Parts: sequence; C-alpha cells; structure tokens
Amino acid sequence: MRKAVLALSVGAILGLTACDKNESEQPQQASSVSPKAAVEATQTQSAEQAYLALVDNFFKDRLKLEPIYATYVGVNDYNDQFGDGLSDAYLTERHNLNTRYLNEVKKIDREQLSDALKLSYDMFTYNRNVALADETFPNHFMPMNQFYSTVISMVQLGSGESAQPFNTVEDYRNWQKRLQGFIKWMQVAQERMNEGIESKVVLPRVLVERIIPQLSAQLVDNVSDSLFYTPITLMPESFSDADKQALTAEYTQLIGEQLLPELTSLRDYFKNTYLKSSRATDGWWGLPNGKVWYQHLANTHTTTTMPVDEIHKVGLEEVARILSEMDGVRKQVGFEGDLSAFFASLASEPQYFFTERQDLVDGYMGLKDKINLELPKYFNVMPKADYIVKPVESFREKSAAGASYQAPAVDGSRPGVFYINTYNLKAQPKWGMTTLSLHEAAPGHHFQIAIKQELTGVPEFQRFGGYTAFEEGWALYAEYLGIEMGLFEDPYQYFGKLSDEMLRAMRLVVDTGLHAKGWSREQAIQYMKDNSPMAETDIIAEVERYMAIPGQALSYKVGQLQILALRAKAEKELGDKFDLKAYHDQILTSGSLPMEVMELKVNDWIAKQK
Repeated sequence: MRKAVLALSVGAILGLTACDKNESEQPQQASSVSPKAAVEATQTQSAEQAYLALVDNFFKDRLKLEPIYATYVGVNDYNDQFGDGLSDAYLTERHNLNTRYLNEVKKIDREQLSDALKLSYDMFTYNRNVALADETFPNHFMPMNQFYSTVISMVQLGSGESAQPFNTVEDYRNWQKRLQGFIKWMQVAQERMNEGIESKVVLPRVLVERIIPQLSAQLVDNVSDSLFYTPITLMPESFSDADKQALTAEYTQLIGEQLLPELTSLRDYFKNTYLKSSRATDGWWGLPNGKVWYQHLANTHTTTTMPVDEIHKVGLEEVARILSEMDGVRKQVGFEGDLSAFFASLASEPQYFFTERQDLVDGYMGLKDKINLELPKYFNVMPKADYIVKPVESFREKSAAGASYQAPAVDGSRPGVFYINTYNLKAQPKWGMTTLSLHEAAPGHHFQIAIKQELTGVPEFQRFGGYTAFEEGWALYAEYLGIEMGLFEDPYQYFGKLSDEMLRAMRLVVDTGLHAKGWSREQAIQYMKDNSPMAETDIIAEVERYMAIPGQALSYKVGQLQILALRAKAEKELGDKFDLKAYHDQILTSGSLPMEVMELKVNDWIAKQK
C-alpha cells in the first residue's frame, strides 16, 4: 500500500493519469482528443514543468545560501562552508531570493496545475510571504540564546554522530574550513549584538546568565579535551600515518590558536558587556514594537491568524478541562487527598522513578517494541527508517529539554534518534513514558519527519521544509492515538498523557502571558506549578525556553486541535465511508503543511470520498 500511495503521488506531481499510462502501453490509434483539450493539456504540462523547475532552482539557491542546512538534508556540496546568516550581504541576498521567487511563481497559472501541485504552490507562496514579513523585524540583533545556540550546534556537528561526515581526508578538510567560518561568525555575532544594545533589542538577563556557563564549558586548557577535537579521536584507521599526523597538527593549531581564543572572547563578551546591557523584562512586550512582533511570531509558528488574546483564552479553557480529567484519575486510583497532594505524590515518591540512567533508556526501548505492534492497525504508510533511543550528551544535558527527536539521515545511513535527558531522573517519571514515546518517536515526530524525507515525486522544499504547528500538532495528535491503541489502560499512564497535554495547554496561557500580557518569569513559573505535577527544574527550563523562542510553544496545541477538528469533520460527513488509515495518509504524505493548506487538502479529500 505504501508503494501504491507514493506512486499516486508521483503521478499527481507529473500530471499523469490512468489514461496517460494506458496509452503508453497500447498501440497508437487515431486521436479523438479535441483541439481545445489538446491545447489545455499542453498548457497544464507547461505550467507544471515551469513550476517544478522554479521550485527546484529555489531549493538549490537556498542550499547555497544556507550551507549547513544543505548538510542536514544530505547535500554535501557545501560541507566546507559555514554561511554567516548575519552580515548585510547575507540579509540582502536572502531578501532578493525570496522576492525574486515570489514574483516568478506568481507568473505561473495556478489553475493549470494538478491538485498535488496546487497544494505545493500554496505552500511555496505561503513560505515566501512569511519570510518577507519576518525580515521586517530585527531578529539578527539576537543571534543566539540558551536554547538555540550555534555553538552547541557546531559541537554536535563536530561530534561525528550528526550530519557532518568524517569518512575521508577531504571530509576533515571540509570541517576545518567550516570551523574557520564559525570563528568569523562569532565575531560578526558580537557586532550584531552591539547593534542590538544600541537599539534596545537584547535578551532578558536570566537568559544571558544561562548562556555564559554553556560557553565556559567549551573552554579547556588542553586542546585534546575540547569537544571540537573529537574528529581526531575518531579518525578512521584507513587514513595513512602522514594524513593522521597532518590532520592532528592542523586541528590542534586551529582549535588552540583560533577557535578557543574566539570562544573565550565570545564568553567574555556575554559576561562583561552584554550581561549589563540585558533587559529586566522577561517578555517580548518589553522590546520596541514587541507586541506586534510577538503577534507575527505567533502567526508564524501556528500558521494561523489567531489573535494572541484568543489563544490565551483557549489555553485557559483547556487547562480547566484537563484539571477536571486529572481529578478523575485521582479518584479512580483511590488517592486520599486533593489534586495538589496527588501531584506532589506523583512528583516525589520513589516508586515512580528509575534510579539508574540506563534503566530509563531501556524502558523506552521496551515501549518501542510494544507500540510498534499496534502501528499497522492505524497506518498504511510507515517510514522505512528506524529510530534508536539515546541519552542526551553530557555536555548539554544540564540545559537541554527532557526529550527531543533528530531526523534520520536522508540517505539511510543513520537512523532517527529519540533523545532522552537522563540528567535528572526525578524529572523523568515512569508514568510519563508512554506519551513521551508516542510524541517524540512513533507515530509522532519519527513518522511525520521520516515519511516526509522519504517522499518521492515532490519538490525538495516539501521534503525538507517544516511548520512547527503541523509537526508538533501531529506529535500531540499521536499521543491522542495512544488512547485508541489501548496504550493508556493503566490510569497512571493515562495521567501521564494528561500531564503532557496539560503542558501544551499551559503553554498557550504562559507564552501569551509572558509576551503579550506583561507576566514575569516568576509569575509564569508559579502558574505552571499550580496546575501540573512537573518537576520545578523542568518548569524553569520550559519558561525560559518560551522567553527565548516566543510563539513556538503555541504551535503544539493549536496544531493538534486543528488535526482533531478536521478528523471529526471527516468522520461526520463520511460516516461509514470514513477510513482512519486513509485520513492519516492525507495528513502525512504531502510533507509538513501550513494549517490553512492542510485544511484545503482534507476538505478536498472529503468531497472526493462522498
């Protein structure tokens, strides 16, 4: 079935029909096609060829502009380049790229495209418009935070376990050159942050305080102790002695004489210059034009036009509903005490936690096997790539999220990775494991992202682009599917599902509270303490994450509610004709979609099923 679905996708992209295929296999006969129909067919073919060529060229141009992105999607032509992302030249080139391609795509007659390419066209124009709107805000004045750090990303790339290849001597030379670009980037980043100080576009003080130790952790006395030295320790045995000696000497010099001094300079800049210029306000409202900027970020991340006040209201309603269900679980298990006492019990009693880090990882591997048995009942299309469970690396575990997912290599050489943070086992309760696995791995992020990468016959930007509302909305919907799969029969595991759902509902309240309603960091932390059993360390990390990347946390619940609403609509209108597997096909087999484009696709599918 999976091959059949993808074959249909290829056919749709190329504008082929069953009639086209049959004619190619049968002896040619005199055509009965009218001249008008022939002209229309030619126009359609011409429009589709023009569109596919245009978006293919855009993708190639974007890879040149964003060389590290190219490495992550498996294109290794630019592995020696860093791409600054901050200079005036870069900003101008990015603007010209989006403007040029938006103007060019508008010249193509959308109505001449197949249904699949109309969907693609809508996505492409949506992306260009959002990118151009984003340029009107000074994002480049705050080039890093404690959650998204170019330094940490470069450490991961240099570890030999990420997208950057280290198989040949040329690969090692490429990484050297990329590191030199990174060194230059740190210099430009300080210049941009100085402009931010002048414009009063700076990070909150507490976030700066989080960045300083992250940078300090990279500063070592011996070059061989640097995480950037890792490629040398992992050098292939097949390299000649001469190459090994040369690369060791070159990396030692580059790290010791250029990279470590520049990292020290960046750390000292944050400590001595930027910290005293950081702002006292915790939300985006404290920035120039901050409320307008935040509404733009909310729109971008949710791919909707929902006003932030409405999002806040939905969040309050969802928090109230979930609290009621949580209290139902408390009564079901016979807990004596109120809901706050139940929260305290679940957050502290030893039986709810592992005492060894490896036991936590092994527990998730066991869940993987259990969930995998249920998946064929709900999906026609499943990813070819597998995933593995790994603990978060020690160098970033103190500030990393509780869990995350890394996509598999596009060429199949590396599986997806479900990272679990084992730093604080008290923040990883056993009762939260089922829902976390459903969300981060299968059928959540692993299904959506791996299937997207494996699509054939679709433009490259669809395979590798993404929308947080779609991807996180799908992952939260995957948690909901766990109910139907029978994975939450244990009331404590169901409470874990409610607890994670509560987190996403609280995000609607707290994110909008911080950035649009003047909430303080402490007020946001207290709200989450009052409404969930989360560990305080997790709550603090969550709130500071919202402070760093406003609007992103809204996308989870907004996206899930949209996917559930479309499913409910399809079930109501199709009745006995509704096929859940087919519905999932509609959601997963076009890549990541803006909410409005996804709604158009599902509505069209419903109409064709009647």
